Amino acid sequence: MAIRDEIAWRSGVVYVALALLAVAIIARVFVLQVVERSKWTKMSEQYVFKPFPTTAVRGDILADDGRLLAGDVPYYTVHMDPLSTGMSSKTWSDGIDSLCKGFERILGGQAEVWKTTLTDARKRGNKYLLIRRGIGYETLAKLKKLPIFREGQHKGGMIVDDENRRIRPHNELAARTIGYLNLGEEGNSVGVEGAFDNELAGKNGITIKQKLVGGDWIPVDEPGSIDSENGNDVITTINIDLQDVASTALATQLRRYNAHHGCAVLMDVKTGDIKAIANLGLGGDGVYREIYNYAIRESAEPGSTFKLPALMAALEDGVIDTGDIVDTGSGSVRYYDHTIRDTKEDGYGKISVKKVFENSSNVGMSKIINECYKNKPKDFIDRLYAMGLNSKLGLQIEGEGPPFIGYPGVSPWSGISLPMMSHGYEVLLTPIQTLAFYNAVANDGKMVKPRFVAAIERNGVVIKRFESEVIINSIASKATIEKAKSMMEGVVENGTAVNLKNPNYKIAGKTGTAQIAKNNRGYRQGGVSYQASFVGYFPAENPLYSCIVVVNAPSSGVYYGNIVAGTIFKEISDRVFATRFYKDYKSENKDNAKPVAPEVGNGFGDDINEVLSGFDVRIRKTSKEQWVTTRESGDTITLTPVNINTGLVPDVRGMSLRDAVYLLESYGLRVKCNGKGKVLRQSPEHGARFPAGALVTLEMNM
Repeated sequence: MAIRDEIAWRSGVVYVALALLAVAIIARVFVLQVVERSKWTKMSEQYVFKPFPTTAVRGDILADDGRLLAGDVPYYTVHMDPLSTGMSSKTWSDGIDSLCKGFERILGGQAEVWKTTLTDARKRGNKYLLIRRGIGYETLAKLKKLPIFREGQHKGGMIVDDENRRIRPHNELAARTIGYLNLGEEGNSVGVEGAFDNELAGKNGITIKQKLVGGDWIPVDEPGSIDSENGNDVITTINIDLQDVASTALATQLRRYNAHHGCAVLMDVKTGDIKAIANLGLGGDGVYREIYNYAIRESAEPGSTFKLPALMAALEDGVIDTGDIVDTGSGSVRYYDHTIRDTKEDGYGKISVKKVFENSSNVGMSKIINECYKNKPKDFIDRLYAMGLNSKLGLQIEGEGPPFIGYPGVSPWSGISLPMMSHGYEVLLTPIQTLAFYNAVANDGKMVKPRFVAAIERNGVVIKRFESEVIINSIASKATIEKAKSMMEGVVENGTAVNLKNPNYKIAGKTGTAQIAKNNRGYRQGGVSYQASFVGYFPAENPLYSCIVVVNAPSSGVYYGNIVAGTIFKEISDRVFATRFYKDYKSENKDNAKPVAPEVGNGFGDDINEVLSGFDVRIRKTSKEQWVTTRESGDTITLTPVNINTGLVPDVRGMSLRDAVYLLESYGLRVKCNGKGKVLRQSPEHGARFPAGALVTLEMNM
């Protein structure tokens, strides 16, 4: 009996112990799965698997003819896991020699060195061995075809990480309007990049990665990975050739007159398309660059260019006419404690209203506006408001500076406000707001909104188009518009801008020279600099383009609008007239002309085929190679392969910068370019042998 009791007692102890152990296990499981669930889940994500965002390829920003203004160039970093769980010993032993020979052929280096490196990494257990950083797509495609690597990541150990680099192949051209992400004032995005970020950005994906014992994360094929969706392309209205002309002409004048900054804007009269917009400011290193979008953001007193809307208001109200006589006296007039003077010391005497405008008489303007509106100033201001001068234009890109035109009875209105406003003081306008007004005169009174972006494309197909937008159907009557046009033509034919007169075509416009108060010291306390401007359109008899040029703080003693700004205007208009006017309006019978093959250049075959599909030309192919050269003959374009041999510098002559950079860098070469346009010469020449990482210098044709 004693033995039975002892056995029962012992069994009971074991039973209780097992029960307690079971309770402890259940309690621990409860703690792990419920109480500490978030802790361990977080640790699992941190130390085992973790989702990483995959950045989408950002869409391109393109010029009006499809040339690249800003775009992402894809680059790849390749690692290898020599101990990949899916890789068999046979795959390794059968393929390692051929893999290393492929590395030697594609990446450079010796096959024996590659084999030693890979074998040592396999022995050490290095599961994330760097093969090469920053390679192009073509190089990546070749690597994927090599033994072992062609088995993929799981069985072949090939690990690929991609990145995209944003490039602007034309450097400073329209850089501030093209814009930046998170590089603007107060950290905001600016320009087209900022305004159309939602279209350009695409949708990021998710890549599941596993953490290795050394701290590296490698992508793995796991549920939860989501492919990224590339962004759309934005087609701007900018013309690269005209943009280059505007930027070069502006920079030349800024340096000549040692100015602080300036801008130039060229706009299509009918559509409002901005064909060129240059903004250059003097950097601390003494170099002019696109620091700030002065044309859009800088609200300032416009000076004499405001005389046109002031006179048009009086003409529209019927209180004066262009033939009326104004006594400008001896060149000065006093209002309260302020004296207004003309640049001509002895004055213009008695002249017509039209001559007041042509000669830009401050005295004449102040007398006209003050005498016509001193008893009814609200009529004058209401008329200016009706012409849209007190409202923002509502541009497609952010940052438009606010206009300001005061109102009677509201501070800072005073007894000299009317005389001052008559010649462009006590009002604020940005250059592009002034241009929009003058463009409306050229457009027979119709004010159109300046347009920077024409369309959104996806895979070459337009998915959204931005039509021209009319702000005001008519800023004034037809009679007033015709008188305004006549006065503007008179400025160039007989007035302050006769230096712009030429025998080929007529320019209509207005000079402006404004005093700018610096450092809050006012005009009469030694704090004055100058702003020179010219705004107008051409050809005057059939306006196609309008343009404004503003140069701020020239310091060489020359500051008049006709010389400092007008010269830039003339250079731009001459180039436009010579290169575009005749192309667009060359013949009444151009629709019946025989098709002529366009000059395409060399590059990626698929892209060239896609471009040519929109032309009525025949295409003759001599090869199926990806990279081709083109030759035009009548209405036929012949495509021949580019001579590309492993280990030799490819021939990129005639290619766009984007194609040339892509092709050369895919071969492990570094690239430096001089100029713009297409590749004219390259050094080393095509066919030369090169070491890995060698520098190729490209000389462009512009």
